[in-house]
Amino acid sequence: MCAVGTHILSVEDDERIRAAVKLGLEEEGWTVDEAASGEEALEIFGRSTPDVVLIDIMLPGMDGFELCRTFRRTSDVPIVMVTARNDTHDVVAGLEAGADDYLTKPFAPKELSARIRALLRRLRPVAPGHARLQFGDLELIPDEGKVLRSGSELHLTKTEFRLLCELAQNPGRVFSRESLLDKVWGDHAVLEERTVDVHVLRLRKALGTADYLVKTVRSVGYMLS
Repeated sequence: MCAVGTHILSVEDDERIRAAVKLGLEEEGWTVDEAASGEEALEIFGRSTPDVVLIDIMLPGMDGFELCRTFRRTSDVPIVMVTARNDTHDVVAGLEAGADDYLTKPFAPKELSARIRALLRRLRPVAPGHARLQFGDLELIPDEGKVLRSGSELHLTKTEFRLLCELAQNPGRVFSRESLLDKVWGDHAVLEERTVDVHVLRLRKALGTADYLVKTVRSVGYMLS
Protein backbone atom coordinates (compact mmCIF):
# COMPACT_ATOMS: atom_id res chain seq x y z
CA MET A 1 0.00 0.00 0.00
CA CYS A 2 1.11 3.59 -0.55
CA ALA A 3 1.87 6.04 2.19
CA VAL A 4 -1.22 7.68 3.64
CA GLY A 5 -1.82 11.09 2.11
CA THR A 6 0.67 10.67 -0.73
CA HIS A 7 -0.28 13.17 -3.40
CA ILE A 8 0.46 12.75 -7.13
CA LEU A 9 0.25 15.44 -9.83
CA SER A 10 -0.30 13.88 -13.27
CA VAL A 11 0.44 16.15 -16.26
CA GLU A 12 -0.97 14.65 -19.47
CA ASP A 13 -2.77 16.34 -22.37
CA ASP A 14 -4.58 13.22 -23.66
CA GLU A 15 -7.86 13.14 -21.72
CA ARG A 16 -8.32 9.37 -22.03
CA ILE A 17 -4.81 8.58 -20.80
CA ARG A 18 -5.13 11.17 -18.03
CA ALA A 19 -8.41 9.66 -16.82
CA ALA A 20 -7.00 6.12 -16.94
CA VAL A 21 -3.91 7.14 -14.97
CA LYS A 22 -6.01 8.92 -12.35
CA LEU A 23 -8.40 5.98 -11.97
CA GLY A 24 -5.60 3.43 -11.80
CA LEU A 25 -3.57 5.37 -9.23
CA GLU A 26 -6.60 6.13 -7.07
CA GLU A 27 -7.44 2.42 -7.04
CA GLU A 28 -3.90 1.87 -5.71
CA GLY A 29 -4.62 4.34 -2.90
CA TRP A 30 -2.96 7.53 -4.20
CA THR A 31 -4.48 11.01 -4.19
CA VAL A 32 -4.26 12.41 -7.74
CA ASP A 33 -4.51 15.91 -9.21
CA GLU A 34 -4.62 16.33 -12.99
CA ALA A 35 -3.28 18.94 -15.40
CA ALA A 36 -3.68 19.03 -19.18
CA SER A 37 -0.80 21.45 -19.80
CA GLY A 38 2.41 22.72 -18.26
CA GLU A 39 0.83 26.04 -17.45
CA GLU A 40 -2.04 24.37 -15.60
CA ALA A 41 0.43 22.13 -13.76
CA LEU A 42 2.37 25.16 -12.49
CA GLU A 43 -0.84 26.75 -11.25
CA ILE A 44 -1.85 23.58 -9.37
CA PHE A 45 1.68 23.13 -8.00
CA GLY A 46 1.60 26.66 -6.64
CA ARG A 47 -1.53 25.88 -4.63
CA SER A 48 -0.63 22.44 -3.32
CA THR A 49 2.82 20.88 -3.51
CA PRO A 50 2.56 17.18 -4.51
CA ASP A 51 4.81 14.36 -3.34
CA VAL A 52 5.51 13.18 -6.91
CA VAL A 53 4.94 14.73 -10.35
CA LEU A 54 4.33 12.68 -13.53
CA ILE A 55 5.10 14.66 -16.68
CA ASP A 56 4.29 13.60 -20.23
CA ILE A 57 6.99 14.85 -22.60
CA MET A 58 4.65 15.80 -25.45
CA LEU A 59 2.56 18.62 -24.00
CA PRO A 60 0.93 21.54 -25.83
CA GLY A 61 2.68 24.88 -25.35
CA MET A 62 5.33 24.31 -22.70
CA ASP A 63 6.66 20.79 -23.31
CA GLY A 64 7.53 18.29 -20.60
CA PHE A 65 11.24 19.08 -20.63
CA GLU A 66 10.68 22.80 -20.04
CA LEU A 67 8.08 22.07 -17.34
CA CYS A 68 10.56 19.81 -15.56
CA ARG A 69 13.28 22.48 -15.74
CA THR A 70 10.82 25.05 -14.40
CA PHE A 71 9.98 22.87 -11.39
CA ARG A 72 13.68 22.27 -10.77
CA ARG A 73 14.41 25.98 -10.43
CA THR A 74 12.51 26.06 -7.14
CA SER A 75 11.75 22.49 -6.04
CA ASP A 76 13.34 19.07 -5.50
CA VAL A 77 9.98 17.26 -5.83
CA PRO A 78 10.47 13.75 -7.30
CA ILE A 79 9.66 13.81 -11.04
CA VAL A 80 8.88 10.91 -13.39
CA MET A 81 9.01 11.70 -17.11
CA VAL A 82 6.61 9.73 -19.32
CA THR A 83 7.50 9.18 -22.99
CA ALA A 84 5.61 7.50 -25.83
CA ARG A 85 8.89 6.50 -27.46
CA ASN A 86 11.54 4.13 -26.20
CA ASP A 87 14.09 6.67 -27.35
CA THR A 88 17.40 7.09 -25.55
CA HIS A 89 17.47 10.76 -26.55
CA ASP A 90 14.14 11.42 -24.79
CA VAL A 91 15.30 9.54 -21.70
CA VAL A 92 18.61 11.39 -21.46
CA ALA A 93 16.96 14.75 -22.18
CA GLY A 94 14.43 14.10 -19.43
CA LEU A 95 17.14 13.23 -16.91
CA GLU A 96 19.18 16.26 -17.93
CA ALA A 97 16.08 18.44 -17.43
CA GLY A 98 15.96 17.25 -13.81
CA ALA A 99 13.78 14.11 -13.79
CA ASP A 100 14.49 11.36 -11.26
CA ASP A 101 13.01 8.52 -13.31
CA TYR A 102 11.25 7.79 -16.59
CA LEU A 103 8.55 5.45 -17.88
CA THR A 104 7.66 4.43 -21.44
CA LYS A 105 4.08 4.22 -22.72
CA PRO A 106 2.08 2.07 -22.77
CA PHE A 107 2.24 1.05 -19.12
CA ALA A 108 -0.11 -0.61 -16.64
CA PRO A 109 -1.31 1.44 -13.64
CA LYS A 110 0.18 -1.14 -11.29
CA GLU A 111 3.57 -0.75 -12.99
CA LEU A 112 3.36 3.04 -12.60
CA SER A 113 2.34 2.68 -8.96
CA ALA A 114 5.24 0.31 -8.31
CA ARG A 115 7.68 2.75 -9.89
CA ILE A 116 6.35 5.60 -7.75
CA ARG A 117 6.76 3.49 -4.60
CA ALA A 118 10.31 2.59 -5.59
CA LEU A 119 11.10 6.24 -6.28
CA LEU A 120 9.78 7.35 -2.89
CA ARG A 121 11.70 4.57 -1.12
CA ARG A 122 15.02 5.49 -2.65
CA LEU A 123 14.51 9.21 -2.04
CA ARG A 124 13.92 8.81 1.68
CA PRO A 125 16.35 10.82 3.82
CA VAL A 126 19.85 9.40 3.95
CA ALA A 127 20.42 7.30 7.04
CA PRO A 128 22.27 9.29 9.73
CA GLY A 129 25.86 8.42 10.39
CA HIS A 130 27.99 11.51 9.95
CA ALA A 131 26.85 14.79 11.47
CA ARG A 132 28.95 16.84 9.00
CA LEU A 133 31.35 16.07 6.17
CA GLN A 134 33.83 18.75 5.07
CA PHE A 135 35.62 18.94 1.71
CA GLY A 136 37.38 22.28 1.27
CA ASP A 137 34.65 24.94 1.22
CA LEU A 138 31.96 22.28 0.70
CA GLU A 139 30.07 21.07 3.79
CA LEU A 140 27.62 18.17 3.69
CA ILE A 141 25.10 17.63 6.52
CA PRO A 142 23.40 14.27 5.79
CA ASP A 143 21.11 14.35 8.84
CA GLU A 144 19.61 17.67 7.71
CA GLY A 145 19.67 17.05 3.97
CA LYS A 146 21.83 20.14 3.39
CA VAL A 147 24.87 21.00 1.31
CA LEU A 148 26.71 24.27 1.97
CA ARG A 149 29.45 25.95 -0.04
CA SER A 150 31.27 28.70 1.82
CA GLY A 151 28.30 28.79 4.21
CA SER A 152 25.63 29.23 1.52
CA GLU A 153 23.14 26.41 0.97
CA LEU A 154 23.14 24.78 -2.48
CA HIS A 155 20.00 23.50 -4.19
CA LEU A 156 20.25 19.79 -5.03
CA THR A 157 17.51 17.38 -5.99
CA LYS A 158 16.95 14.40 -3.70
CA THR A 159 18.67 12.11 -6.19
CA GLU A 160 21.68 14.42 -6.52
CA PHE A 161 21.89 14.65 -2.73
CA ARG A 162 21.85 10.85 -2.31
CA LEU A 163 24.51 10.50 -5.00
CA LEU A 164 26.74 13.06 -3.28
CA CYS A 165 26.22 11.40 0.12
CA GLU A 166 27.20 8.01 -1.26
CA LEU A 167 30.42 9.42 -2.71
CA ALA A 168 31.17 11.63 0.31
CA GLN A 169 30.82 8.91 2.92
CA ASN A 170 33.55 6.98 1.09
CA PRO A 171 36.01 9.66 -0.11
CA GLY A 172 38.78 8.33 -2.31
CA ARG A 173 36.82 5.17 -3.17
CA VAL A 174 36.05 4.63 -6.84
CA PHE A 175 32.44 3.61 -7.51
CA SER A 176 31.47 1.89 -10.74
CA ARG A 177 28.34 3.12 -12.49
CA GLU A 178 26.64 -0.19 -11.75
CA SER A 179 27.48 0.15 -8.06
CA LEU A 180 26.05 3.66 -7.91
CA LEU A 181 22.87 2.54 -9.67
CA ASP A 182 22.47 -0.14 -7.04
CA LYS A 183 23.19 2.11 -4.06
CA VAL A 184 21.39 5.31 -5.16
CA TRP A 185 18.58 4.06 -7.41
CA GLY A 186 18.07 0.52 -6.08
CA ASP A 187 15.78 -0.67 -8.90
CA HIS A 188 18.59 -0.21 -11.41
CA ALA A 189 17.49 -3.15 -13.56
CA VAL A 190 15.19 -0.77 -15.46
CA LEU A 191 17.81 2.00 -15.76
CA GLU A 192 20.90 2.44 -17.90
CA GLU A 193 24.41 3.32 -16.71
CA ARG A 194 24.04 6.55 -18.72
CA THR A 195 21.61 7.62 -15.97
CA VAL A 196 24.56 7.91 -13.57
CA ASP A 197 26.58 10.02 -16.03
CA VAL A 198 23.69 12.45 -16.49
CA HIS A 199 23.14 12.86 -12.75
CA VAL A 200 26.87 13.35 -12.12
CA LEU A 201 26.85 16.17 -14.70
CA ARG A 202 23.87 17.71 -12.93
CA LEU A 203 25.56 17.30 -9.54
CA ARG A 204 28.72 19.01 -10.76
CA LYS A 205 26.68 21.89 -12.13
CA ALA A 206 24.86 22.24 -8.79
CA LEU A 207 28.17 22.24 -6.88
CA GLY A 208 29.43 25.18 -8.93
CA THR A 209 33.09 25.96 -8.18
CA ALA A 210 33.28 22.80 -6.02
CA ASP A 211 32.58 20.59 -9.06
CA TYR A 212 36.25 19.53 -9.17
CA LEU A 213 35.63 17.32 -6.12
CA VAL A 214 33.68 14.76 -8.16
CA LYS A 215 36.32 12.96 -10.19
CA THR A 216 35.84 10.75 -13.24
CA VAL A 217 38.00 7.63 -13.19
CA ARG A 218 38.24 6.65 -16.83
CA SER A 219 36.65 3.33 -17.78
CA VAL A 220 35.74 2.70 -14.11
CA GLY A 221 33.36 5.26 -12.59
CA TYR A 222 33.43 8.15 -10.13
CA MET A 223 34.93 9.18 -6.80
CA LEU A 224 34.96 12.14 -4.43
CA SER A 225 38.45 13.47 -3.94
